[in-house]
Amino acid sequence: MKLQTLALAFLATTAVGGVAWVFLYPYLSGERKAENRRAFIARSEPVAVRQAEKSQRSRREQIEGTLKDLEARRQKEQSAPLSVRLTQAGLDWTPQKFWIVSGVLAVLFGLLALFVGGGLIAAGGLAFAAGFGLPRWALNFLRKRREAKFLAALPDAVDIIVRGIKAGLPLFESIKVVAADSPDPLRSEFLAIIETQAIGMPLGEACARLYDRMPLPEANFFGIVVSIQQKSGGNLSEALGNLSKVLRDRKKMREKIQAMSMEAKASAAIIGSLPPIVMLLVYLSTPQYISLLWTHPTGQLMLAGCVVWMTIGVLVMKKMINFDF
Repeated sequence: MKLQTLALAFLATTAVGGVAWVFLYPYLSGERKAENRRAFIARSEPVAVRQAEKSQRSRREQIEGTLKDLEARRQKEQSAPLSVRLTQAGLDWTPQKFWIVSGVLAVLFGLLALFVGGGLIAAGGLAFAAGFGLPRWALNFLRKRREAKFLAALPDAVDIIVRGIKAGLPLFESIKVVAADSPDPLRSEFLAIIETQAIGMPLGEACARLYDRMPLPEANFFGIVVSIQQKSGGNLSEALGNLSKVLRDRKKMREKIQAMSMEAKASAAIIGSLPPIVMLLVYLSTPQYISLLWTHPTGQLMLAGCVVWMTIGVLVMKKMINFDF
């Protein structure tokens, strides 16, 4: 009986002590006061932290929105119209003038093929190549040459803008300096930016439209950097300085790739030029032997098939050698 009483007393004392430890000890030891003080001190931190997170989130959302808008616009303009391609090539022609020149070339080459004794199939094939292929090849050649000149001058132009911003000039004034002192086609493109901004378009959007006239990744980089800075703020001189370094590194990489692929390009050029050269030499030595290719219907069909297969082979070799980075 006494043992049970002692056990009950021990259990009751333990229970009362546990309850007192849980509820009374924090107040008696000052632990609750310390927690309240820590909560009071830490209460002001989330406000600043929350504002910083909100500002960072807003900047990130603006950047993501700008990139999405630019990507959507690029996807809509995958196939540029003829007027835009003429502008990219640096020509002030209208599409009607381009089609007229193409038609004149087709007629001239078709009549030339008939005059030398070729059949209707040969004349039609030569007229199609001269009227459809030759003008587009010349247009692409002019566009690529203009783009190469633009790429050669763009890093120096970005450096001029960076130095102008560090000297205290606004971005628009720095772009004016580039437009005044740079060679063509860089001068004309930056003058287009100035004219577009002068009619009321924001400077960031005007710089982003540079990619429409000069479809190069480097021009796209420049437009994205300026557009994001105009919307979100930040250190523009540092961003453009990094862009200039990236542009120079890409130029070095492009030249290295060109040097490494030169042997393959020379082999492709030799392989592609052998059949027409051999055909010309045979014609000069024995014209009656090879003239069956354009005088006989079977020969004309064989000649057309050879041209098609040679064209496919040249395009495949070009695709294997040239690649974007």
